[in-house]
Amino acid sequence: MIALAQMAENVLRTADGREKTALSHKYAAEWRAARAAGETPEIGTSNPPLRPARPDKPELLSPRDVPHRKPGSPEGRIALLHAVAHIELNAVDLHWDIIARFTDVKMPMGFYDDWVSAADDESKHFNLMCDCLEALGSHYGALPAHAGMWRAAEDTVDDFMGRLAVVPMVLEARGLDVTPNMIQVFKSAKATQAVDALEVIYAEEVAHVAYGSKWFHFLCGRHELDPKEAFHDLVRTYFHGVLKPPFNEEKRAEAGIPPDFYWPLTESV
Repeated sequence: MIALAQMAENVLRTADGREKTALSHKYAAEWRAARAAGETPEIGTSNPPLRPARPDKPELLSPRDVPHRKPGSPEGRIALLHAVAHIELNAVDLHWDIIARFTDVKMPMGFYDDWVSAADDESKHFNLMCDCLEALGSHYGALPAHAGMWRAAEDTVDDFMGRLAVVPMVLEARGLDVTPNMIQVFKSAKATQAVDALEVIYAEEVAHVAYGSKWFHFLCGRHELDPKEAFHDLVRTYFHGVLKPPFNEEKRAEAGIPPDFYWPLTESV
């Protein structure tokens, strides 16, 4: 078995979404099998690209240039599924990137178990969204997508704690806030395949946010930092804008993020 960091780099350098997620699933299965056998696989080092490989389509546009379609129409629901597919593909790369990018920081094996598991989940989520799109006569790449999805990764390329604060604890936590309404859109349209897929995503994203919170707190403990203060400082440094309610306080609490972490960030300083 090749070193985990090299696995991560190989996923990042694979452009096609279905091929990327197939490789992600393969590596996650190899990792889990080794861990179940009582092995301590090599983490190793790698040279990850600043940006992951991407297919020619979708065309990536500035957020303000991505067309807005109302979710009450079939076209709007396809656009919504396409946007989620794009988010999930970026999430696959974000979870492998955190493994490849920060090998200089010594972490317990449980950290790698968590992020391999999260990357495997995100690969499943991308494929679920692609399946929904294809069932509706569309596909990933048929519409333009948001070019800013990788910005948080680039901004935190040299800051491990900043990456944990902004990606799982802000961006993925936002998914917990917005997904219930999204599920309702597809329930109203009696789109059961999309409802089932989004409910899987919603249930599994709680764990990903929790992984971020757990390892952020671990590093705060290692460096004798106050987690709340450190979180506020890092989010204000790397996140562009303020956090916007409403918040899914119940699911955020389940993931280990109390209200006093995010409510103060709703106001500009």
